[in-house]
Amino acid sequence: MSAPAMGTSKTAHSEAGIKKKKGPGTLATAYMVIYNVVMTAGWLVIAVGLVRAYLARGSYHGLYYSIEKPLKFFQTGALLEILHCAVGIVPSSVVLTGFQVMSRVFLTWAVTHSVREVQTEDSVLLFVVAWTVTEIIRYSFYTFSLLNHLPYLIKWARYTFFIVLYPMGVMGELLTIYAALPFVKKAGLFSITLPNKYNFSFDYYTFLIFVMISYIPLFPQLYFHMMRQRKKVLGHVEDYSKVE
Repeated sequence: MSAPAMGTSKTAHSEAGIKKKKGPGTLATAYMVIYNVVMTAGWLVIAVGLVRAYLARGSYHGLYYSIEKPLKFFQTGALLEILHCAVGIVPSSVVLTGFQVMSRVFLTWAVTHSVREVQTEDSVLLFVVAWTVTEIIRYSFYTFSLLNHLPYLIKWARYTFFIVLYPMGVMGELLTIYAALPFVKKAGLFSITLPNKYNFSFDYYTFLIFVMISYIPLFPQLYFHMMRQRKKVLGHVEDYSKVE
């Protein structure tokens, strides 16, 4: 007796599934293409700025100042990605996207911008270069995917370059936060001490240490997730190449 009901239910669910699998509308797709093109161009500007500054100075020290403004602008512009997930334009986790975007925005503004002493650290250039290459590839990948014309080279780069760039970026981020610690402690930056009318205290120095420790469980999870995605997306192509 339950068979017909189950069949009807399956049909209804399959139809609902088809509707859910439909991509964003024409207007939303056009907006996303424009957004990703602009972001790709923005990070290309940062890459060109780094190269030009290096060639002009003959040294990689202090290159941050040559791309400080566009870096802040386009990294902050990534906050829109959280909104894209929240309204359903992009079928990604709001929590995961929010964490990834906010961690970079935090490092850009609450560490590198706020603690000016670390801006000359080599570690800053380390994560800036990693971010720049990653974002050029990532936004190019999204753009071509939306246009249904994704070159294999970009797909391969998207699921391969992270193997080096992700650890490189994380190392730069951690070293930069570590370099900021003594200056934060000395200046009492963003810290709230007792007594105060709110009866609330906050130690930014301790908070930064907590942020650094949080990398220990989070980095391996995200890194190996990308490794699994790489095997899923590129695995069959590489296996086919081996057979040939």
